[in-house]
Amino acid sequence: MASKPGSKNEFVFFDVSYEDGSQRSNRRVPKDILGGLDGDKPARAAIEAQDREVAERSGRAMPMIKAMRRSS
Repeated sequence: MASKPGSKNEFVFFDVSYEDGSQRSNRRVPKDILGGLDGDKPARAAIEAQDREVAERSGRAMPMIKAMRRSS
């Protein structure tokens, strides 16, 4: 059976560790911004943008990203 359009393959998931010791799992990043010569580097910018949006809505500053890796 063929996969449906809009299937789960549109995103890549990352586990993120922050400088304050906290961690967030399965952060979604659009698959189409990854790959090429930059590899997963654009994912950091996308997650930082998501963090800024959350910080604006919550009124709390988000810690800086320490490390990222693809979720398994």
